[in-house]
Amino acid sequence: MSHDERDTIPLNQSSQSDIDEIENLITASVQFGPSTVLAASPPSPTPASIPISTSPFIPSNLPPPPQKPNPVPTAPPPPSNPNHNANSGLPQSSMSGFGPPPNTLTEPVWETVKRDLSRIVSNLKLVVFPNPYREDPGKALRDWDLWGPFFFIVFLGLTLSWSASVKKSEVFAVAFALLATGAIILTLNVLLLGGHIIFFQSLSLLGYCLFPLDIGALICLLKDNVMVKLVVVCVTLSWSSWAAYPFMSTAVNPRRKALALYPVLLMYVSVGFLIIAIN
Repeated sequence: MSHDERDTIPLNQSSQSDIDEIENLITASVQFGPSTVLAASPPSPTPASIPISTSPFIPSNLPPPPQKPNPVPTAPPPPSNPNHNANSGLPQSSMSGFGPPPNTLTEPVWETVKRDLSRIVSNLKLVVFPNPYREDPGKALRDWDLWGPFFFIVFLGLTLSWSASVKKSEVFAVAFALLATGAIILTLNVLLLGGHIIFFQSLSLLGYCLFPLDIGALICLLKDNVMVKLVVVCVTLSWSSWAAYPFMSTAVNPRRKALALYPVLLMYVSVGFLIIAIN
């Protein structure tokens, strides 16, 4: 007996038929697909949703806290305005440059007159008499006024008219026109030369510088002597020129100083000539 014959085991007829039937079932299932369909599994339950809020803070049922009212800032107390400066002894208005307080409409007339007189006296000291503020014209006549110059021009015109024996009104008119027009022309001359000065401040300065000539005219009225008149006029003329020199010289360029001072000296010389000539 060979080796193949020994390994092959003969099957029964019934077993062979079972094998054939299984093969036929497998072949039929491959060709026509499965004969049964499995039931679909039930859907899974929907998970519970968590509420999501767009606000970064969790709302609360508590009442809002009471709001505190914003405090209203109180105005600072007004600064004190003494009548005199403790360091220099000068009126506060002349040092600050802002003049008197604005609420002066309801004050008595006598208070207004006293305030104006004190200002005239203060400016007269700053312009005519020696003081440390003469080197700085901006501080010396910052609180300028026109009452003082007007008074000195009128007083000089009246003194010259009283000295004249005839045509007193014409003498007053000539003196007043000469002084007023001369002050305006001299101020325009300084401004045209590039001077750094206010128009009315210059008028005030030139008017205050007439104070020495007023004293000279009054002395000449009382002493009718030619030699006395010459001496008095020379002294008062030098005094007036000395008073006007620092203000006019510092207001313009040093190269144009002579062009600004010469017309001022010429006007004061003309006034001195009127004081001597009128008899």
